[in-house]
Amino acid sequence: MPEVTPWPSALEGTPTVAVIQRAIERQRLAHSLLLHGENLSTLASVAHAIADRLLNDPRDKAQQHFAPKQHPDFIALRPAGKSRQIGVEVTRELIGRIQVSPQISRRKVVVVYEADRMNTAAANVFLKTLEEPTASTTILLLTTRPYALLPTIRSRCLHFRFTDAGHEALADAAPETQALWQGTRADYAAWLGQLTAGVTEKKAVADQIMAAYGLVTRFNAVLAAATDQIWKQQKEKLPDDIDDEEQAAIETGIANGVRSKLFAELEHATRTFAQQALAAGDVSARRSLVAAIAQLEHDTGLLRLNLNESAAFENFLLSSLRIWAKR
Repeated sequence: MPEVTPWPSALEGTPTVAVIQRAIERQRLAHSLLLHGENLSTLASVAHAIADRLLNDPRDKAQQHFAPKQHPDFIALRPAGKSRQIGVEVTRELIGRIQVSPQISRRKVVVVYEADRMNTAAANVFLKTLEEPTASTTILLLTTRPYALLPTIRSRCLHFRFTDAGHEALADAAPETQALWQGTRADYAAWLGQLTAGVTEKKAVADQIMAAYGLVTRFNAVLAAATDQIWKQQKEKLPDDIDDEEQAAIETGIANGVRSKLFAELEHATRTFAQQALAAGDVSARRSLVAAIAQLEHDTGLLRLNLNESAAFENFLLSSLRIWAKR
């Protein structure tokens, strides 16, 4: 079986990727997606992973597998010329190709790289396609400057933000913030170790509960510091004419991105602890890991329903007391 284009390793298993993956599997992915973040290469990798899963449909047993960029139904649009603009003529040509039925797949995928480089005329022409997309086409707009796009284009796309964080959740944060997070992760693992040690004294149990709330406080401190630092960096790249409401939306997006990465790293830390416990002969760690990950997915899912991240993390830790503690 041909190998499917992988998601970027730093994003593998994150809630955002999980949402997209489920939507593809259920054939319910939106027709127009806006993928934005700090690194165009990361966004392109995500777009190619989405395209591969859409174009090489596992239901088509006899269809030859193509790498996404070589697939006959993959259409790309990039800036060109010295001005690095996407002009109206190439945009009209793209729209014409969109109107044609797919060649071998069930659908076509269009990737617009650096979509913010569309000039005004091209953007207005392209808008009609976003308003009335063909049923067989998925359009992926990639940009590091989403608020440089026309508001009418942004409003017609489902937005996904991907943080450029490599293998670290806080690659863009100050060293002291990164160190605080690494310390918090280490203390979380040590806390799990205390729970699995089988402590029964009342004072020890009380200490474990207090330690959980200490972890919540430090988690909030990391989130606030990282969001503030990354926002200050990104604010310098915004266009001058952006209004306060749009700035607030961007800052919220950055906070959500950092939050998602922190929870993803929390899941990784939990799995690492469980694997070490299993290697040491603790067979109950497998059951505890399954329950802990299910609880974490439940709590992170509530974040999308506007549950406060502090409350979500607190609920996860208190549930972990029951899941991991040996009596």
